Amino acid sequence: MTNDDLVLDRRRVVIAGAGAAAALAALTACSTAEPPKAAAGSTGPNMAAGQPNAIASTAEVPVGGGVIKGDVVVTQPKAGSFVGLSSTCTHAGCKVATVSGGTINCACHGSKFGLDGSVVNGPATQPLAPKSVHVEGDSIVAG
Repeated sequence: MTNDDLVLDRRRVVIAGAGAAAALAALTACSTAEPPKAAAGSTGPNMAAGQPNAIASTAEVPVGGGVIKGDVVVTQPKAGSFVGLSSTCTHAGCKVATVSGGTINCACHGSKFGLDGSVVNGPATQPLAPKSVHVEGDSIVAG
């Protein structure tokens, strides 16, 4: 084997490694894996406002907007009216990314949902699944 053969083989290895890294990054971007659980004592999806089953505090959810907490989106379409929805986009199963401009937005393929979960802009054709929530004091609680 000559030095030229080694250089060519090294180039192939580097190119193959770069291709594998790009493929892994693409797969990771489309992952539907659950985010890591919040550390003990933190204000995660189940510890908002000190309630053991709280998703969020009422102060966290703006009127005409919402927040994403784990697998739940909580919106407040009008003052004092809170809606719970699944954070999983019905188009390809990605987690929705933001609540802004009066819509719940999926970054994967551009679907937009109303604050009630209805489809505003596709490619999604089905609304976000409802999640039961209610207010206890200043907390929004599942159930």
